[in-house]
Amino acid sequence: MILLQSPSKYLLQILYNRVQNLEKGVELDCQWVEFDDIRYHIQGSVKNPNVLLLSVSLPIPPPETVLFGGLPLGALEAIKAAYGVVAQILDPPRDGFNLTLKLNLSKLPPDEEQKHALLTKIASVREVVMGAPLRAVLKQLVTRTVPSDLGKPVALVHRPNESFFLVPQADKVTVIFPMRFNDSIDTVLATSFLQEFVEARRTAGLNNAPPCLWSPSPPQELTEAFTEALSANAGFVSFVIFSRHVEGRKLDRTVWNLSTFHAYVNYHVKCSECFMHTRMRRQVESLIQALDRAKPDPEKAKKNSPSRSFKRMSLKDGNNSLGSRSWK
Repeated sequence: MILLQSPSKYLLQILYNRVQNLEKGVELDCQWVEFDDIRYHIQGSVKNPNVLLLSVSLPIPPPETVLFGGLPLGALEAIKAAYGVVAQILDPPRDGFNLTLKLNLSKLPPDEEQKHALLTKIASVREVVMGAPLRAVLKQLVTRTVPSDLGKPVALVHRPNESFFLVPQADKVTVIFPMRFNDSIDTVLATSFLQEFVEARRTAGLNNAPPCLWSPSPPQELTEAFTEALSANAGFVSFVIFSRHVEGRKLDRTVWNLSTFHAYVNYHVKCSECFMHTRMRRQVESLIQALDRAKPDPEKAKKNSPSRSFKRMSLKDGNNSLGSRSWK
C-alpha cells in the first residue's frame, strides 16, 4: 500500500529553486490545488527575492466543526512553534484564503541539513495547520492529561463539507471516519476494501497497530453528533489510539496518517478500479483475437477445396444412361 507524503512536492521544489537562485531575482506567482481541495498561492518579487508570500485555502468546513479565525483550533500556535522567525502570519490573509505566511528566506539556518528540514516543514504547512487540533488531543495521551471534554465527540474538517470525529478518553482516543463516496462503484469497492482492512489488522504481524473496526451504522460514541454528519454510504471506520502509538516521532506520522485516511482509501479504490478496467480490456482483447482466429479465410478455403466440373446432359444422353443401367 502507498502512503501519501506530508510535504507538498511542488511547493518544496519551488522553495528549493528559490533558495538556490536568490541572486537571479525571478518574479514568482504560482497557484495550484492538491487533494481534498487544498489550494496554494505563492508569490515572490524581483526587488526582494528573500521574501515570499504563501497563502493556503482549507476545505469548506461542515456545520459541526468549529474554527477560530478561519483556522482549526491551535493552528496559530502550531505555526509559530514550527517555523519560528522564518514565517510571519499576516492578518488578515489574502482574499479567498484562510492563511497567509510571509516567509523570510534570509533567516533560514546556515546548516544545510537544518535548512532542508525547515524547508520540508514549510512544504508540510497542510499537516501543521489541519493537524493542529488532532495533535493537541493525541499529546494528552503522552502527558497522561485527562481531557476536559471526556467522552464528547470533537468534529475536525478534513474534506470539503466533511468531518471526522475524535472521542477523547482517559487512556485512549477513538478516531471515527464516516466514509462517503459519490460514485456507486467507488462505494462498493470502498466497503469491500475497508472490511478487508479490518481483517488485515488481525494478522500476527500487525499486533502493534491501532485496533480498527468497521460498521455500517454509526458507533455509540457518535450519539451526540449532528444527524447530518452521520450520513455515510460506505460505513464507519474507527481507530483506537493509545499512548504507544504517539510516543516520540510516532506522533507526526500518526497525525498525518489519520488526517489523510479518506484520501488514502480513495486513492487505493481508484487504483483498484483502474486495475480491474485494465484486466477487463485485456480479456476483451483476448476474446476478440480468439474470434478472429475462428473466422474462415475465404482465400485459403478456395485453395484447399477440390476442383469439380459439371457437364450439362441432354435429354437423349439421359435416356441412354438409364437404358444402360437397366441392362446391368
